[in-house]
Amino acid sequence: MSTVMLIVLIVVVAVLVVAVAAVLYRARARAGGGRGLRRRFGPEYDRAVARHDGDTKAAERDLGERVKRHGSLRTRPLEPVAREEFTARWTVAQERFVDSPREAVTEADRLIAELAGVRGFPDAGHYEEQLDALSVHHAHHVDGYRKVHRAALDTTGAEHGAGTEKGGADTEEMRGAMVEARALFDALMAQDADGGAARTGRRTARGRSAGLTPKGAQHG
Repeated sequence: MSTVMLIVLIVVVAVLVVAVAAVLYRARARAGGGRGLRRRFGPEYDRAVARHDGDTKAAERDLGERVKRHGSLRTRPLEPVAREEFTARWTVAQERFVDSPREAVTEADRLIAELAGVRGFPDAGHYEEQLDALSVHHAHHVDGYRKVHRAALDTTGAEHGAGTEKGGADTEEMRGAMVEARALFDALMAQDADGGAARTGRRTARGRSAGLTPKGAQHG
């Protein structure tokens, strides 16, 4: 083999090695980004993939955009008077569930929207944007808000004869929505002004659901 041919062969091999390394690097970078988003969003990552019909790249673009828009958000402190008011209003809503589950979930939906707005998230008039921002900072609890909001819409439709075939959300669905929404409510109430979560005693699902059994319901 001539010297020229040997040099050409070496150059070709070097180019191939560089190309393969670049492909592997990009693949690892994409995988790392996906793992980072999965860790950050948890169950929200799976919901995004499902919403995009299994297209993980589209889901990750969606989640990445959420982080760009809302990742630097810093919450505002909650004044003591406002804290007491929100706590009292949630207690009333939870007690109201016994006699009027539909009114209770509607009030819970309204309360979380207002509380999030007070803490510095997009205001209640922009539900989808508010939900996206909350998903960045409270990924493991935001689905409770989604469920209680859906239940509130279902109850409104049912009252006007425009509900689902089941006549809107049933009582058990509303109870479950209230329980899950309480987790986000607690997180927003406990969150520090710099966006971190304050240390609070853990509440069990049973504790959150206390007082949410409508009159006449059978106890297991």
